[in-house]
Amino acid sequence: MGLLAQTTDGGGGSTIFWLFYVVFVVAYIVAWWVVFTKAGEAGWKSLIPIYNIYILLKIVGRPGWWLILLLIPIVNFIIWIIVALDLAKSFGKGTGFAIGLILLAPIFFLILAFGDATYRGGAGAQGGTAPPSMPPAPA
Repeated sequence: MGLLAQTTDGGGGSTIFWLFYVVFVVAYIVAWWVVFTKAGEAGWKSLIPIYNIYILLKIVGRPGWWLILLLIPIVNFIIWIIVALDLAKSFGKGTGFAIGLILLAPIFFLILAFGDATYRGGAGAQGGTAPPSMPPAPA
């Protein structure tokens, strides 16, 4: 019975999981901090829940009241898609990058933070993701 009574703890797997989880969360927090800093906002603003989303809306050029829309189920998904498109365009990235922000936000936030992207102003400030129209040429 001595050999059968010996068991292993099995806690090693959960320790590794929690270690990876903590590294992931810290990396995501750092990415948000750097993105906010690149956009000219104080990095600490990324640490405060709800307020960080309000600041993100300001970074992409959308009105602050959109925060209310993010609290409505289903509508929030559509608003997040628009915000992700605007965030990508605000940093000079395209629609493909925005899709990455929608589907794999942590990875693409890290790319946005530590890549060569620079803040170019809120894309939503022009009234949407379409570029402003050019005035007609004189005849």
